[in-house]
Amino acid sequence: MDAATSRPAVVIDNGTGYSKMGFAGNIEPSFIAPTVVAVNESFLNQGRTPSKANWQAQHSAGVMADLDFYIGDEAVAKSRSSSSYNLSYPIRHGQVDNWDAMERFWQQCIFEYLRCDPEDHYFLLTESPMTAPESREYTGEIMFETFNVPGLYIAVQPVLALAAGYTTSKCEMTGVVVDVGDGATSVVPVAEGYVIGSSIKSFPLTGTDVTHFIEQLIRERGEHIPSEDSFEVARKIKETYCYTCSDIVKEYNKYDQEPAKYIKQWKGIKPKTRAPYTCDIGYERFMGPEIFFNPEIYSGDTSTPLPSVVDKCIQSAPIDTRRALYKNVVLSGGSTMLKDFNRRLQRDIKKIVDERMQATTARHGEELKVQPVEVNVVSHPIQRYAVWFGGSVLASTPEFFAACHTKADYEEYGSTICRTNPVFKGMY
Repeated sequence: MDAATSRPAVVIDNGTGYSKMGFAGNIEPSFIAPTVVAVNESFLNQGRTPSKANWQAQHSAGVMADLDFYIGDEAVAKSRSSSSYNLSYPIRHGQVDNWDAMERFWQQCIFEYLRCDPEDHYFLLTESPMTAPESREYTGEIMFETFNVPGLYIAVQPVLALAAGYTTSKCEMTGVVVDVGDGATSVVPVAEGYVIGSSIKSFPLTGTDVTHFIEQLIRERGEHIPSEDSFEVARKIKETYCYTCSDIVKEYNKYDQEPAKYIKQWKGIKPKTRAPYTCDIGYERFMGPEIFFNPEIYSGDTSTPLPSVVDKCIQSAPIDTRRALYKNVVLSGGSTMLKDFNRRLQRDIKKIVDERMQATTARHGEELKVQPVEVNVVSHPIQRYAVWFGGSVLASTPEFFAACHTKADYEEYGSTICRTNPVFKGMY
């Protein structure tokens, strides 16, 4: 038996906002860090002089710039404390935007956070369903050439989110994954472990838009939050106080009648003067998440709510999979952790389905017997890192090592082998 296959695989789920990393077989990721890199620009500027004799200084500056960088929370802290560090976000809207920064990010994940030798572990990385095959090739090149990993598997995030519901008795690999992340919201139907590519729908609003909307509402109300800190405060308010309401008008009335009960206070410290400040949090608590169900309150560009997008996605899938898809709508991503998000989504999808069935019955009369459609939105405590947990489960199975692309395959056939990654046959 290969020594690398006897050790647990490394599972890294890189998202637009946060990256989750850890070892296969664990229930939770070992580390969750913001997907951001801080690079010291001062070294690069030192070397940029027109003199040809200065090539050695340029070389030294380049080497120092390669070494002097930080990721995650450390990167954010460094950029605040020093003007010479610039933040770079390697992933935008679910796709890798800056490969140099992404390589640096992986380097720190492996050596600083997980503290493992990449040559001793198989790797499972994740990608969004709309990723181009060329992107997988770049990932394979970096992993096999730079880190010399013995084996690599690139998994599609929605498939892993479905696998997160895996139990020893049954694994339902047919369902719709509603993934609401920081940089992308997608609705992806999966049948028997295969993504139905033609039916994938995207939704233009994301977790970052909720944060921006909360920030906008607080600013319009005249609360005194330092401008350089307002986005971060809005994000913390979203994560701490926001919830999904069933009826927006009733919610407004509740706040107007009992403000003391519902209005919360946020206490913070101004980053420059270190003076304390407070601000009230009122309607933002339910108005922020409401943009998924009434998007026109935030953006004039879209008026189709998320439940309608989920319904359209299922309706465009093959007819024999639709009932199974309605029965297993799985939530994934941090923004779906908002209180009662699953109930509201289930209620609104059920309403659309019931209206369609009533219209069908009215059109055809009594001669057509319509079977009721079961709508079930699955919510579980680990949905914040459901993709990572699904990867941890899959990488713990005996089939995983056989499904991986090995270093020997890469050396024989090149990076094109990473374009396709087989679905685990033993899972369902």
